Amino acid sequence: MNSRLQANELCTSEVIPWLAPRPPDAAAQRGPIRINVGCGATPTAQWVNFDNSLTVWLSRLPVVGRAALRAGPLSARRRFVDAALRHDVRWADAARRIPVADASASVVYSSHMFEHLDRRGARRFLEEAWRVLTPSGVLRLVVPDLLGLVRAYQASADADAFVASTYLAVTGGSFRERLATLVLGHRHHAWMYDARSLVRLVSEHGFVDVGELEPGRTTIRDPGALDLTERAGESIYIEARKP
Repeated sequence: MNSRLQANELCTSEVIPWLAPRPPDAAAQRGPIRINVGCGATPTAQWVNFDNSLTVWLSRLPVVGRAALRAGPLSARRRFVDAALRHDVRWADAARRIPVADASASVVYSSHMFEHLDRRGARRFLEEAWRVLTPSGVLRLVVPDLLGLVRAYQASADADAFVASTYLAVTGGSFRERLATLVLGHRHHAWMYDARSLVRLVSEHGFVDVGELEPGRTTIRDPGALDLTERAGESIYIEARKP
């Protein structure tokens, strides 16, 4: 599961200023960039990729950080570390700020991150997506399908399985689990959406042409390496345009 943006808020540039996220390089700034927010271990090639996991920081520390990622519960992050280094994944808490200039992105994409934000964080992220998008820029969101989970519950009548499938139930866990959460990001969801509720929320923030798409479909011109079927079968896909 992708690591997401509201865990690990202590690891901000205010707390650790020497680890402040770098801005996109000048070459990327010469034309509109395309952004994948909350990419986790699946960044998009030739895009600017952001994630808020502490793993992103540790992967850039030459000795101590990488040694920690090879040990104990963190060793599973090797694939993420490799992807972060190969695709230059950058740290950002996009519920606060996406660290790129106004109107600099033609696309903002996020898969299975949005549901990890509380309502305030979700609204802030949509404000940030609006800020960084160019006119006619596209926002694409992929989130778990609450309606699909409800239908599965209606078919099974298994309340425990339904609650577990929402990831809305949170427990403290052991010290080892809490340590892993600090680095990997938490798995619980702060909110859940069906297509109608997500379309409504995005529309409330000024976006137009907001609608649900089938997996594999997009209005993005030349999506390149973007995975248009990421987590198909459990997700809804929404696209919208900044007028």
